[in-house]
Amino acid sequence: MKAMVLAAGRGERLRPLTDRVPKALIEAGGRTLLDRHLDRLEAAGVREIVINAAHLAERIVAHLRAHPRPALEIALSIEPEALETAGGIANVIARLGSAPFLLLNADVYCEIDLSVLCAHPLDHDLAHLVLVPNPEHRPEGDFSLLGDRVGLGSAPRYTYGGIAVMSPRLVAGISTGEKTPLAPLLRAAAADGRISGELYAGAWFDVGTAERFAALEAYLDACHDR
Repeated sequence: MKAMVLAAGRGERLRPLTDRVPKALIEAGGRTLLDRHLDRLEAAGVREIVINAAHLAERIVAHLRAHPRPALEIALSIEPEALETAGGIANVIARLGSAPFLLLNADVYCEIDLSVLCAHPLDHDLAHLVLVPNPEHRPEGDFSLLGDRVGLGSAPRYTYGGIAVMSPRLVAGISTGEKTPLAPLLRAAAADGRISGELYAGAWFDVGTAERFAALEAYLDACHDR
């Protein structure tokens, strides 16, 4: 299975740090968020990875050149202007191919076993989402989960963890270069009963603000992961 890491975000809520460092290259516990994703993908047996970048993209290019990974085939998609999540995926769909692929947000830290996700069949579904217990900053969650079916119901509701197995069919209607967010597409597919999911209750951090970044640093420090 191939993978895509979404790394084009500006990181507005992490400024001024992200004025000079792209969010994907923020170091937590002495390693960048991007490298932590690449470590887990490589350990899971993923060999072909696409990374999109926009804000300070040249820093990501330089980082990958300075830290080569011979076991991985990494393609970088540079977006002159960020295409948002679904637009970034559609922009490289020819490289990702027609089979389901693993999708990860660069700004999350998660210890889920990616090798299990890589083996998850989508069948007729358009995506399989990793959901997490609702954090303080998102108490209402994003989706309901009954069994393995993701919907838009009232309860129980959980938050999308920024990790998924996705079918290219989900973005089939998006033109190359078109700006489109992913969330509305996921909600539409969930309403149509075409998304499965699972609840992950292990270590997960959304590194979207300085406070959440500090929480991840404290966690890694407690785990002596440095």
